[in-house]
Formats: sequence, structure tokens, C-alpha cells
Amino acid sequence: MQGLNLWYNLSMQKNKDKKAYLVGGGIASLASAFYLIRDGGFRGENITILEARDLVGGSLDAKKNYSGKGYIMTGHRILAKHAFECTYDLLSDIPSIKNPTISVKKEIDDFNQNVPIYARARLIRKGVVVDSYALGLSGGDKWKLFKIFIQTEKFLEGRKIDDYFDDNFFETNFWLEFSTLFAFQSWHSLAEFRRYLYRSFHALPSADRLECALSTPYSQHDSIVSPLQRWLDEKGVVIKTKTIVENFDFKFGKKKKIEGIHILSNKKRTRVAVNSEDLVLTTLGSMTTNASFGSMRSAPKKKIKRNSVSWTLWEKIAKADSSFGRPKIFDNHAKKSKWESFTITFEGKLFFQMLEKLTGNKAGTGGGITFKTSSWVMSLTTPHQPHFINQPKDVYVCWGYALRPDKVGDYVKKTMYECNGKEIVQELIGHLGFEFKQKELLSVANCIPCVLPYITSQFAPRVRGDRPEIVPICSSNFAFLGQFCEIPRDIVFTVEYSIRSAQIAVYTLLNLKKKVQPIYKGHLYPKHIYRVLKRFIG
Repeated sequence: MQGLNLWYNLSMQKNKDKKAYLVGGGIASLASAFYLIRDGGFRGENITILEARDLVGGSLDAKKNYSGKGYIMTGHRILAKHAFECTYDLLSDIPSIKNPTISVKKEIDDFNQNVPIYARARLIRKGVVVDSYALGLSGGDKWKLFKIFIQTEKFLEGRKIDDYFDDNFFETNFWLEFSTLFAFQSWHSLAEFRRYLYRSFHALPSADRLECALSTPYSQHDSIVSPLQRWLDEKGVVIKTKTIVENFDFKFGKKKKIEGIHILSNKKRTRVAVNSEDLVLTTLGSMTTNASFGSMRSAPKKKIKRNSVSWTLWEKIAKADSSFGRPKIFDNHAKKSKWESFTITFEGKLFFQMLEKLTGNKAGTGGGITFKTSSWVMSLTTPHQPHFINQPKDVYVCWGYALRPDKVGDYVKKTMYECNGKEIVQELIGHLGFEFKQKELLSVANCIPCVLPYITSQFAPRVRGDRPEIVPICSSNFAFLGQFCEIPRDIVFTVEYSIRSAQIAVYTLLNLKKKVQPIYKGHLYPKHIYRVLKRFIG
């Protein structure tokens, strides 16, 4: 053990003068900077994060909106028991913003002890809570679910979920609850669906109650990004926003390496030379790029891909080597990867009071509601309030989204894409049965709709090689990060996936004698197997 500690200390000393360039300011890059410092011995001032936008956090971008009135969240992400091992490892060493004497992990643990999730109204039909316990699966559906567990991923590659299940499966409560919790569509990857079944195996028996779900005390930006950014700032990490990375100079031989970074900043192009000992870690693609926002009076405008910095960079990278992935598998099908979300800011607590009376859940304890007869497949989440640090006491914020915004609404006879914020609130009020208070609720609501063209692009049916390895074979000084890299057995569309990619990248490139946090294998525990069999067969 002493020899290992000596080797580790020497490695830390060796790395202190190396430089690292992290492309993209999302959670993957922030986590990489953390691991480079904590485990790799890098000095903070030798780490530079290059971000095209004017803020860091990537898809964890909850904030006050551009007009100063109300809030915006492109998404609302939950954590879970036994599924965020790398995330908790990182957060255990980051002090809380509100109480620096405890870690963010401790803060989250304490919060969930006091505000546990137990959904009493997972499904609502026309203002009435309906039974969400009954799965609605036929014997054939159950058999196919069993078989998918024993198939190899290679056998499922390139196939869609609806290639495997028949139409009746997509009418079941199981599919409605599962798909709206994780944002799956029937045309998404069957292999990814299987990974989700494995990763959430321990939670399947209580999926209708969402008991395994955990929340952060505030938005993920306030609870995770802000304290992590503050920690990095204190360590001297350099964060350059409004800085676009346009391309890399690769050199190929026995080893593959990056020798230069081409940057556009303040309308000036420069090249940063990269020494052989320096590292370059790049986040590939983006789920939330080209997000377009509307208002109470206007629907969101459409945006097109050629304005996307993140996808354009990956497409250039992919041309350099066939092992660097195939971005067009993910970014060339916007009609199948987009949906619409919305954030509603209410002045006063009337809406939240009415919702609590209907559902039996106080804000923050319900996990999420899906409207069973919604043609938009609309869901709503009411997080614990306040959801933002410094949120006024008389202001309440909720978030929702729809998987099928291309369909005509049930109460507003337009597609969701055509609706402004007021019309989306009207549709929501109709499904909740709150029409008798519609005028009053609309007068205190500010709804910001948001269309996200690539939000589920990472779920596209894929085969091996479509997603590159985090550290490509023969790479000596660079790695890829984020949702579009390959991590066996783990699931995309999670904060965990990005942080795990960071841990793998740093530990591999620096050849650290440290193990990446193991993935929880709930399907191997007899207690979980028994509960799943009882729930699905009994």
C-alpha cells in the first residue's frame, strides 16, 4: 500500500505542470476539471475550459429568462438511488453553496430525507387521478420483456423499440409511465431501452410511485453546477466563454494526438499549440443546442442545424478518423429527436394549492404527472419550492414537456409547436380539470415554451462505432466526453453519463491506478429479482 501511495504522489507531482484544454462548458467538462485536480494533480490555473455560450452548465441551464420575468428550464432532471455513483463521488467533495460546511452530496441526502418522493398521482385523466399500478401488459408483452434481458446488445443493435414490440404494448400503463419518465419514443433504440431496463431494474417494482427518484434542493444548475463552478474558480481554473472551437490539428502515427486547437473568439481566429504532454478533452454533440424559446404571446421559432457549433465540430472531427464516431446518426433526424418543454412561473400559490389538493402530493414529492389522454403526451413536474436560490417567496415554478408536440391538442386545437405560452397553459388547465379557475390562473402565469430539436438524439438506433470510445485506440493526449460517447452498460440522457465519461477520460489518459466507480447491477440481487417477478408476474 505504501508503494502504491508513493507512486500516486509521484504521478500527482508529475502532472502539476501539464496543461488541459476542455472543449465545452457542460457538466462533463466541469467534472473533468474536478478529476484532473483532485485525482490527477493538475494545477487549476493550467486547466482551460472553452465554452461557446456566455455561461457554463451545458444542458443544466435553468435560469431567469432573458426578459427578467419568470424562469427557464430546458429540462428537469432527477437523480436516483443506485444509479448515480460517479455523480455522488464528485459531489461528496464539493461544498454546498448554501452551507459550505457540508458537501453537496450531504445536502442532497438531507433534502431527500425531508422531502421524499412518493407519487400518489402518476397518471391523470381529465382532472381525475387514475390507477397507475396496473401495468396493462399482456402475457406476450411480459415474455418479450423477459427475452430482452437475455439477448445480447449486439443482437439488438440498429433496431427500434417498435421493431420488437407490437402496437398493443405502446398502449399500456407500463409504456406510458416508462416512456414519459425517461423520454422514450417507440422509434428509439431498442438497445438503449434494454440498458434502461437493466440500469433501473431495482426501481421497476415501484415505478408508478417513483420511490427510487431523488431530487436536488434547487435546480440542477443552482445545486450542482454553481457549487462545482465555484470550487473550480477557487482552484484557479480558467473558464473562457463566448469562445468557439472550430477544429483540431490531429497527427496520426503509432499514436494519435492533437497538436493544435483552432479558436474563434471576439471575431478573431487563433491557434493554440498543444504539447504532447498536454490533454484535450472534447464534449461531442449537444442535446439542447438550437433550443428556441417562445413567450406567453408567441410560439418558439424554428432553428436549423447549420448554426450548431457543437455538431459542426464533431462532424469535422469525424472526418479525421473513422473511429471518432458518426455524428449524422444522431444529428440528421431532428423530426424524430425533438420535443417541446415549457416552464411556468406563477405569481402566488393558487395553482400549486389546487394541484396539491388534486394529487395529494406537496410540491417536490410527486416526481411527475402524465396526462393519460393527452394527444401531446404531456407531463408536468412541480419541484420543491423555491426551485431557484433567491427565488421570491410569492413565486412558484413548474416544468413540463410533451413527447408528441406535432399532434393537435385536446383543448387547444393546434399542434403544440404552433402554441404560445398562454395556449399551453390552457391545454394544461384542461387536462387538470381546472377550467373553473382558468381566467384567474392565466392572469398570474408566465409560460415560456421551448422547442429542442436534438433533445433525444442520443436515443437514435445505433450500431457499434456510431459512438466513439471515450479514449480512442492509440490516443495519447485526447479524449471525448458526454452523451455521444460509448460507455458499456450505462444509460445516456443522465448527468451520471457525462460525469462518468469525465472520470474514465481522466483516469485513462493519466494512467491512474484508480478505479472508475462501478455501475450498480441490481439485476443480480435476489431481493430485486424477487420483487420484479412478483410485480410483473404476480
